[in-house]
Amino acid sequence: MLDWAVIGEWAEFAVRWLHVITAIAWIGSSFYFIALDLGLRRPPGLGAGVAGEEWQVHGGGFYHIQKYTVAPDRLPDHLIWFKWEAYWTWLSGFALLILVYYVGAEFYLIDFEVMDLPIWAAVAISLVSLAAGWIAYDQLCKSRLGANTTGLMLVLFGLLVAMSWFYAQVFSGRAALLHLGAFTATIMSANVFFIIIPNQKIVVADLRAGREPAAYLGQMAKQRSLHNNYLTLPVIFLMLSNHYPLSFATDHAWLIGALVFLMGVSIRHFFNAMHAGRGRPWWTWGATAAIFLVLVGLSVAPGRPEAALEAAPRSPAEQRFAAAAGFDEVESVVLGRCSMCHAAQPLWPGLHWAPGNLRLETQADIARHARAIYLQSGLSRAMPPGNIAYMTEEERALIRDWYRAATRSRN
Repeated sequence: MLDWAVIGEWAEFAVRWLHVITAIAWIGSSFYFIALDLGLRRPPGLGAGVAGEEWQVHGGGFYHIQKYTVAPDRLPDHLIWFKWEAYWTWLSGFALLILVYYVGAEFYLIDFEVMDLPIWAAVAISLVSLAAGWIAYDQLCKSRLGANTTGLMLVLFGLLVAMSWFYAQVFSGRAALLHLGAFTATIMSANVFFIIIPNQKIVVADLRAGREPAAYLGQMAKQRSLHNNYLTLPVIFLMLSNHYPLSFATDHAWLIGALVFLMGVSIRHFFNAMHAGRGRPWWTWGATAAIFLVLVGLSVAPGRPEAALEAAPRSPAEQRFAAAAGFDEVESVVLGRCSMCHAAQPLWPGLHWAPGNLRLETQADIARHARAIYLQSGLSRAMPPGNIAYMTEEERALIRDWYRAATRSRN
């Protein structure tokens, strides 16, 4: 039987699949062209206006690639534009943000122990921050500071640190790091949409009209492309972080998120230097490893004392699930079959923290994670893993009936 939980789960799966596919395509083309640009050589005999060339071999074929300083004298009729990978990566990522964090705001976006926000306010903060981030970044790049590469990068890093701290003050830990990644990815996609592609279209139009294109258009696009190159690896880390509670379920998550950008810069510097023929700066691997060890230390460093468990459901959704028929029976099932692992101090040997940071110790916990319990233990047998807690089919039926009763009461 299909219900909205099943439809929502498969919708998330489909959009996430699209997001991963388009992200791979965008990252692949971005990395390729940066490596190509840095590896260009200028042997004797190159034509006028040619900045460099490179010979490549791949898949049994040889490729001869040339890059022009601005553009060739005559454009071919057919040009391949690399833009849709970036656009669809952002569109699919934003769709996921809606499906997971906006639709499920009470469960994933808002943490009542961090800030007791109404859903509309949390979503508004998310949307405004993404738009404001692009505006602030774009204005910095267009200011006098934009000509100072090092100074600009330091100021941008400060902006990212500030946003990491801000998100940690208003959202759940999981949502905070995810939003830091979305904030950065929005800047990257907007670079393509508002700067790189429009500038290239102006150059193409000038050439076809017989005008000489302005060199600054290409220089501006190259600057933004270089920024995207250095931001890619941190974004991947932040997007994966929601699967690893030690990265987000800590008081120091905002600092972990900030330091991730230093790791991205150090490791990309190695590959960029290598592709540019400037040797292999192996120290960058040591620096990256050292920063990673700092992240590991921060993940277990003492923070503020843990708040007492909130036993009573607080949000309307939690209250609805706690009041639904069959909740008492389901509570007994969950406490008996799930809470040995999904606890602040798991009782299962060798388990040091709750899987996925999902705790099921109180009525509020069970009501808050009703959908996950329903999908993982009611509709499927994903949990308990290998049925190590011996959950029976009758108990799974209790979970299904309870969840459906609660969703019917909402309608």
